[in-house]
Amino acid sequence: MKSSDGNRIRLQPMWRKVAYGGRQPGYDDNYTDESFLEEMVMNANVVKRDLLKVMIDSVSISQYLCIVALVVSTWTLTLNLDIDEATLLKLDVGLLLVGFSVLLLTTCPFSLKLLTKYVLNISFFISGLYVLAPIYHTLTRSISSDSIWALAVSLLLVHLFLHDYSGSTIRPPGALNNPKLTSNISLNASIVASVLVASRLPSRLHVFAIMLFSLQVFLFAPLITFCVKKYHFRLHLLFSFALMVVTLSVTYQLHRMFFILLLSLVFISVVCPYWLIRIQEYKFEINGPWDEAKLCFDITE
Repeated sequence: MKSSDGNRIRLQPMWRKVAYGGRQPGYDDNYTDESFLEEMVMNANVVKRDLLKVMIDSVSISQYLCIVALVVSTWTLTLNLDIDEATLLKLDVGLLLVGFSVLLLTTCPFSLKLLTKYVLNISFFISGLYVLAPIYHTLTRSISSDSIWALAVSLLLVHLFLHDYSGSTIRPPGALNNPKLTSNISLNASIVASVLVASRLPSRLHVFAIMLFSLQVFLFAPLITFCVKKYHFRLHLLFSFALMVVTLSVTYQLHRMFFILLLSLVFISVVCPYWLIRIQEYKFEINGPWDEAKLCFDITE
């Protein structure tokens, strides 16, 4: 095209969106036209949550908090010599039988091979723990009690913070994936805390009984609760509420722990879900052509 004075006017080419085409002639590298924001989508992936649904989902956290509170209550009563060795051993046997029963009833299909495997593993576990009980009894003799209690409390807090509340500390029957790294760290923290507390008991049989109780709870209680939840969700809720009632009744005589546990349960089950629903109103997500491309197929196939 020519103008009236004879000079040639160059037409600027139309801009188009090019992912890997380099710079287009006549446009800056960061140029965008009016059509760039037409594909913008707001809050496309924001999930609307219901308060009751969030409160029900928080039951797993409250449930495990009650389990840890029961362990701490048993530790306290044992250290005060309110529970003797015979009572602890009876409690260990009862927990073992109940755990086996629940695990076998909720595991499908049931097989004699699976039962034999569990019996052998538990036998080796108890035998090794009995052999190591004298070592645990004298392990922290040169360390002050204040340091032991401070370290035990710190390890329990680490255990609660890193625990996998949606899974199990050991791999359930039929599962393909192993527990997460944080779950293993959490389990190790609880075991070390149990050893520290057991080392303050007066006899080796006391040490063996309390260690067996603690490891049964920290190792197998998450597995049992996971299997119950997977088997029937309403049974999981019923078991969780019954556990809360039992825990509050046991910790009632330990007044300080009772109030701490009660406030924690209210905070986790009521306050935190309410906060989550309230802050959901301020969530704002923008998606558009500037986002990274996402594969619509599995790259491993």
